Amino acid sequence: MVPEIAKAVDIIVGKLSQGGRLIYFGAGTSGRLGVLDATECHPTFGVDRELVQACIAGGKEAMFVSFENAEDSKELGEQDAVKLKITDKDVLVGITASGRTPYVIAACELAKKAGAATVALVNNFDSPLASVCDVTIAPIVGAEALTGSTRMKAGTAQKMVLNLLSTCTMVRLGKVYENLMVDLKPTNEKLRERAVSMIALLCDVARPIAEGALVASNGHAKTAVLMLKRKMGRVQAEELIAKSGGSLRKALVASQN
Repeated sequence: MVPEIAKAVDIIVGKLSQGGRLIYFGAGTSGRLGVLDATECHPTFGVDRELVQACIAGGKEAMFVSFENAEDSKELGEQDAVKLKITDKDVLVGITASGRTPYVIAACELAKKAGAATVALVNNFDSPLASVCDVTIAPIVGAEALTGSTRMKAGTAQKMVLNLLSTCTMVRLGKVYENLMVDLKPTNEKLRERAVSMIALLCDVARPIAEGALVASNGHAKTAVLMLKRKMGRVQAEELIAKSGGSLRKALVASQN
């Protein structure tokens, strides 16, 4: 399964680097897991909310109220995919334990026609969705403790794979330095404290200095680190990071001399 995950990450990184989007499609538990992963990418990695999106059969209300029949509608899957205006720059990940959910298959088929890359995340071998998609990731978990309740082992496996897809992608895109989320959005006190701690750790400075650098960088920890390490101003640091493709590591190397 690791080679398939790696292949999917390569595809996702390539599409996002070209200005495309990562879009999850699922129903029930699978849909909710896609929404969860997509939602967390913005505060964790500082990306635009449009970069990683998710659709769940039945719409937003289905996050809180079950619409069991929505997953059976191919028309609904097509409609949701059409609304997103999928192009050949995008990659769609279809999530379904059985691999035969009509809503998900229809969305993947439409995305394929639009030239988008498609990835199947299923818990069965030789599923109908696998025949549609470019890559199939199939964590086989065996029988559930409650027969047919795929929110248990299958759902847990799906969550782990989604974590890998989004996190490995963001690492490759320069959203992480060492094991630190240097592109996080300090939108609350907890995240602000985390940003200050990262700056203090990476630059080996006292917290008051790290706090001042975070303010001077307009709340961008990555920029603050470069400012302190290379003793440069905010504008210069921002320009260097931009020239380095958003990678703090590359910006630090480029500014050594």
